[in-house]
Amino acid sequence: MAAAASEHAAEEGTMSIYKAARRIKRRESTLYNALRSVADDAAFVAEIAALWPTLPLVANLRCGLWYAQPRSLAATCYFKSTDGHAGNWAFSTARLNLHLALLAGERGGCIIVDSTRKGKRFPDSMAKTIPIWCCVLNRAIQRHRLRAINQAVVSNGDAEEYSGSSNWDSSVHLPVWVLETERNAIEGRIEEWVDLFESCGADIHSLALGLQKPLRPLWISQNTRIWLNEVPDHQLWDFTPIILVSASASGTVATQRTASEFSWRYIPGAGDDEESWARGLTPTLFWKHSYDLLDGGPDLCNQLVADIVEKDRVYRAQRGEHSPQVIVKHIKCSSHGQESYTGDHTIITQPMNSNPSTLAPANTQYSNDGHVVFWIGTSNIAVASTMQVADGLADMDCILNCDSTSRLPSNSSEDSYLELPIVDSKDERFSLLKNLPKAVSFAKNNLIARRKMLLCCQSGEDISICVALAIITRLFNDTGCFDCGESFMRRDITKLEMRKRLVFICKYAVNARPSRGNLRQVYGFLCNEKEQLPH
Repeated sequence: MAAAASEHAAEEGTMSIYKAARRIKRRESTLYNALRSVADDAAFVAEIAALWPTLPLVANLRCGLWYAQPRSLAATCYFKSTDGHAGNWAFSTARLNLHLALLAGERGGCIIVDSTRKGKRFPDSMAKTIPIWCCVLNRAIQRHRLRAINQAVVSNGDAEEYSGSSNWDSSVHLPVWVLETERNAIEGRIEEWVDLFESCGADIHSLALGLQKPLRPLWISQNTRIWLNEVPDHQLWDFTPIILVSASASGTVATQRTASEFSWRYIPGAGDDEESWARGLTPTLFWKHSYDLLDGGPDLCNQLVADIVEKDRVYRAQRGEHSPQVIVKHIKCSSHGQESYTGDHTIITQPMNSNPSTLAPANTQYSNDGHVVFWIGTSNIAVASTMQVADGLADMDCILNCDSTSRLPSNSSEDSYLELPIVDSKDERFSLLKNLPKAVSFAKNNLIARRKMLLCCQSGEDISICVALAIITRLFNDTGCFDCGESFMRRDITKLEMRKRLVFICKYAVNARPSRGNLRQVYGFLCNEKEQLPH
């Protein structure tokens, strides 16, 4: 009995130490500490960006958005750290980020900002995912150029552009701290990923024209030493630099810092996993009210954030009732079919058959506060977020609302407005699958009538993209033309075919980030549709 009592007491002691550690961690990870840490790291990012002022600053979603003011960002990209985890390296055709490569080619390079909470200098997205991406694109371009030269099909001045193919660097450039065994394993899979990239229907021709020098990653952290009087000119390099800036300090121990009248605890990678700490605050709202939030101190921070978030919610609700007219800006294409860069979004105009001689016109709608509606080629289908389209409903003939959390203002009939409460696959496994038949039927009726249709979900990046993928695959042919599903009846449905159409959509909706669970549901729906067709 005495031994059992002592074991129980020891267990209670262990649990109390654990609880105390958790309590200390929660006390250090306050909202004010997180915002102060973000602002401190953002100052470092601004200093690095000022060293190469002509290079566009790009945020890697979603963490990177916190570390730069929205007006200083030229674009966003999406590289996942999981694609760079040891033993799980991958090249994702769902996250090609081709707009980033073309932007870097046009501007001579780019600067990507991201961060990580873990006690290391760089997230795996920067250490391995992006280097793999650079190498795959470089080798695909090299293959394309050599193939064009060997087949003697280069014309209209392109031969001069391809003349440097023999000096094209297509090797894998990884940071020095990556182990040799991991480096060799990654190198052994590059050719496989290049084959995958070529098979997915990506527009390698535009990449080959847009990139005069191969892509190459460079790494900068707060531990990097840069002599300000010897900053190299990126235009003199024989490669297109992709400068990877890890915003946060790499120390594992939290440090106490002081600014003006308040002291605070520094949190490395504070911008990561915003759902767990931001309390509804977004990067845009933070930078809009940063002075008030930081000057208010830790005691007022939580209440200030609550007030800001609530005022923004009310503001959006009111704008939904009184929708102003949107401004339409057309994206012009160059003679070579390259994208034209305007502000913080890019559009690549290329049909599904990847034939550069038959480029389709495209445009993007910008609302008064910079929000975007992406038109998918000439399909009469647009995708956007429900949080953004309250400004842009006037230009739409019909709306398919896939957001389960909000209703769009509409006085339209049932034929021109459909609301489907689709939730993410993490919350309900088959929510998208059950609603896709209604979505495709609604789209078919309106596309036959040649109406402009808006697909929207809460983020505009996942569910609406997957619904667009189902509609494009089910009702459009290989050239991206609406045929009411005739070509669908004649072709086999494979994951490769679906991947090609996803790449086609992502060329226009450059912010697309469809989840694997939702893509599986789209594939399941298409297979079911195929089985129900008469033989």
